[in-house]
Amino acid sequence: MDSIALAIPLFFLLMGLELAWSAWSGSRVYRFNDFVANLGCGIGSQVVGAFTKAFIFGVYLWAYDQWRLFTLPTTPLTWLAAFLLVDLLYYWFHRLSHEVNFLWAAHIVHHQSEEYNLSVALRQSWWQGLFSFWFYVPIALLGVHPLVIVTVGAFVTLYQFWIHTKAIGSMGPLEWILNTPSHHRVHHGSDPKYIDRNHAGTLIIWDKLFGTYQREEEEPVYGITTPLRTWDPLKANFHYWGDLVRWARQCRNWKDRLLVFLKPPGWRPAYLGGVEGPRAKDKRSYRKFDTTAPRGVNLYVAVQFTALLAVTTLFLFRQGDLGMTRSWLAAALIVLWVMDMGLMLESKRWAVPVEVLRVIGFTALLVFSPDLLPAPWHFVTAATVALSTLLHLAMLRWPEARAT
Repeated sequence: MDSIALAIPLFFLLMGLELAWSAWSGSRVYRFNDFVANLGCGIGSQVVGAFTKAFIFGVYLWAYDQWRLFTLPTTPLTWLAAFLLVDLLYYWFHRLSHEVNFLWAAHIVHHQSEEYNLSVALRQSWWQGLFSFWFYVPIALLGVHPLVIVTVGAFVTLYQFWIHTKAIGSMGPLEWILNTPSHHRVHHGSDPKYIDRNHAGTLIIWDKLFGTYQREEEEPVYGITTPLRTWDPLKANFHYWGDLVRWARQCRNWKDRLLVFLKPPGWRPAYLGGVEGPRAKDKRSYRKFDTTAPRGVNLYVAVQFTALLAVTTLFLFRQGDLGMTRSWLAAALIVLWVMDMGLMLESKRWAVPVEVLRVIGFTALLVFSPDLLPAPWHFVTAATVALSTLLHLAMLRWPEARAT
């Protein structure tokens, strides 16, 4: 079971406190559609990770068993050394994820939200884990046991949750050493002077040492330079890959096609316009992407989102009991679920038939999974979920949402 999944109750507690702070302070830091999209990306990341974590740990274990140069004892000094190495290598992976296009394609998801709150911390790419873990293999070669590596890596990841907030200002002397909300707000800014700055995980000293540190001055404009303009997590995870393929096809030779994936974001060959640098957004005219869906649609999504959290938690805890076929089917249905919630928030008409198929699919999975719930409750649950969901869906009016 992943430590991130185990921390979910704490995440929601802290988001609740942040929401209470926003109401008390008069700051609007959450929007329902953005919140659902952020957590939809995070849910997809956990589901994909359920299939990849064994492979990743296996690579660490293979490197440690077959190729380690030393055998380090599991002492406090080894844990400290592992933390410093993981945090340093995280800095370089994170920095390169902003400087190399194919890595940016896997990382861009985390930066797409135009808000800055704790839910943004959970907005994670579905594929980034398959690119990042290679950076930590050298630690296993040095003789640090894989369990130490993944435990320290989980700490570095969990640490970064709380710094995704506007509720905490400057933290005084702690700003000299630690990555803080102020430092990380800069990192999420799309302003030219803030882009590609403050890549730290836990210790901001790496940015100061390698010349990528930027102090927070005026509040950043959050998001990416070209806003995503959708709540669909599936598109969020694939759209930049599609852009890279499209740009590569426009190139005249294989060298330039390869460079499209290896150069920094904004790079094009000279005959396609050359390098396009980031442009500052006019704060007077800039408007965040938003949609206005009918109240009934928002209520439906809220109910379904609550059910999705319960189903995803059950999947993460019981994946080993499902077997290969049912695991893949459940994962596909969860991905379809998060995608369709985004489409419903945009009130796309074709979201309705997709949602009907999703409900039928999950009903079938429940009916043919009597081992997950005691009989006859799996039949009762399946019938109740299917009938109530389809009835509510049939009652909705589904005009196209207004986008702003």
